[in-house]
Amino acid sequence: MPPPADIVKVAIEWPGANAQLIEMDQKRPLSSIIREVCDGWSLSGSEQFALRYADGPQLYITEQSRGEIKNGTILRLAISPARAARQLLERIQSHGIDARLEALKELAKLSADPTFATEFINMEGIGTLARLVESGTHFGEMLAFTLTAFLELMDHGIVSWDLISLSFIKQIAGYVNQPMVDVSILQRSLAILESMVLNSHSLYHRVAQEITVGQLIGHLQVSNQEIQTYAIALINALFLKAPEDRRQVSAQHPLHTHVIRGNRPIKAEMAHQLYVLQVLTFNLLEERMMTKMDPNDQAQRDIIFELRRIAFDGENDPTGTEKRKAMYTKDYKMLGFTNHVNPAMDFTQTPPGMLALDNMLYLAKVHQDTYIRIVLENSSREDKHECPFGRCAIELTRMLCEILQVGEFQLPIIFLFYLYSLIEFICVYVCLKPEQVMQVVREQITRALAMKPSSLDQLKNKLRGLNYSEILRLRQSERMSQDDFQSPPIIELRERIQPEILELIKQQRLNRLCEGSCFRKLGNRRRQEKFWFCRLSLNHKVLHYGDLDESPQGEVPFELLSDKIPVSDIKSVVTGKDCPHMKEKSALKQNKEVLELAFSVLYDPDETLNFVAPNKYEYCIWTDGLCALLGREMGSDLTRSDLDTLISMEMKLRLLDLENITIPEAPPPVPKEPSSYNFTYNYS
Repeated sequence: MPPPADIVKVAIEWPGANAQLIEMDQKRPLSSIIREVCDGWSLSGSEQFALRYADGPQLYITEQSRGEIKNGTILRLAISPARAARQLLERIQSHGIDARLEALKELAKLSADPTFATEFINMEGIGTLARLVESGTHFGEMLAFTLTAFLELMDHGIVSWDLISLSFIKQIAGYVNQPMVDVSILQRSLAILESMVLNSHSLYHRVAQEITVGQLIGHLQVSNQEIQTYAIALINALFLKAPEDRRQVSAQHPLHTHVIRGNRPIKAEMAHQLYVLQVLTFNLLEERMMTKMDPNDQAQRDIIFELRRIAFDGENDPTGTEKRKAMYTKDYKMLGFTNHVNPAMDFTQTPPGMLALDNMLYLAKVHQDTYIRIVLENSSREDKHECPFGRCAIELTRMLCEILQVGEFQLPIIFLFYLYSLIEFICVYVCLKPEQVMQVVREQITRALAMKPSSLDQLKNKLRGLNYSEILRLRQSERMSQDDFQSPPIIELRERIQPEILELIKQQRLNRLCEGSCFRKLGNRRRQEKFWFCRLSLNHKVLHYGDLDESPQGEVPFELLSDKIPVSDIKSVVTGKDCPHMKEKSALKQNKEVLELAFSVLYDPDETLNFVAPNKYEYCIWTDGLCALLGREMGSDLTRSDLDTLISMEMKLRLLDLENITIPEAPPPVPKEPSSYNFTYNYS
């Protein structure tokens, strides 16, 4: 007979004594259980004690969190959070250096516990830590532990960041600006400044006065990726809170050289921070892209005058108004604008709006010789061979915004910092050909980006290789392959094969679920990562899952997974923003990467098992497998890709004997019936 649901069997440790094995009744008050445990070891004053987990983060157990205790859990009897906070507060203010260091080290560890943090903060502990930092007398490990404890305590959101003093901000900023500072101190200082900026509008202005993006760029050039990550996170925070007229990206070269093209693989948190920076930067481009030019705005018209001045070297304008208008009209025609009289009208369509004019001015100023050469070459051509710089630049900008999905935040990271350079290069590379070749240009860019070049130079080389003749060759090859597979007999064969291939994919997905996968629990990036494992039983009837101390190597035995869900109890599978854990954590809604990897299993009565896949492949495997278990269609991108690949391979294998044989569109006609069925075959 299984034990009652309210009873959990646990072991409780105490230093220097044998562990107690008890059956904890979850209906009894926690204080009563602690009193009973203390009596077992003859300890008086049970109100001065509490229970903590012996493994992992070793959090205190409260009435609210006791429901998470599982059978077989090892607990530890410890002094209560209030008593621990009081003792640590006294020790960190003692005169003994060694005693203070040990106290700060223990405080840094305990501060992650919300129960302890509440008690310590209620005793004005944060103010004490702030004064220790402001005094400037702590260095090395002692300062690192102080900053760690301060940051962990503030992360609980119990007190407001607005209470932080200006002297504290100056001290923290000083650690960031120092050329030689301990790595652990620098990392925590960057994290504290980031939290200040994100959590308080008033503190943003104070931090911005002490720290600039230019000062943070130096931290991108170090070899420590953790420092780089925290520096980019602070840049993102300053970018996000800055007024619109002060938002700019000035860290392109260090980011590309030392982070994106560095020798080390980019970790998940770094990739997320780069993604956030990409989103913030593209918000600026999107604004320019969707801004129409005001023909009556003199400042905007001056940009067009500047384009004309640079192209024609400030030639002396005629004195007469009519002659001047005629010359301007002629010049604007040579520059390739559609509206020769008022070129401002060319920029009233969005997209690309003012972004196209920005790019034209960038090319004219940064590569002036190239710009002048293009315009002068065009001025000597006949009308039918015109090379319209203006129209091509506008169309190319619009095309690139569409291909790179500006405003939808899908741009690959490497191109984030080179959009202007990319458009400049495309303008020169295409030699500003007329509009009829724009479709070829689009195909060149799309195919080159699909090859995932790691730098702008690689992109240039791939574009050079995709010349017009190569595009025609690729088109013809694809067309021939497509035509072969569009005939009715081939389509019928494909329809017959598809159910077999889908069943094969389904079995592969279920086999992968039986092997299981490790998932990361969502939490604060500064704390140790937590993992849990989930796998399907071999008979496909039960999902087994449980927590792990670290990421496993290989399969995890079913015996180590303490929890399970019968497949028959599963009601549905939801993904993305429909997942309960995505609705609960509002901060995660801004993380598109996490949102795209989230899915949840809803099961009876009203419970959920929430997942965040480690990558897109595992996301597709698990969502497909769970849908297969429920008898639903597998609709992931991976299934579509696998289906196309396997069907194509199977059909090619079956059609090997028909190579170079034309397959008729219709079956051969059925011959007429014989006039008589009275015939035999002579075997002699």
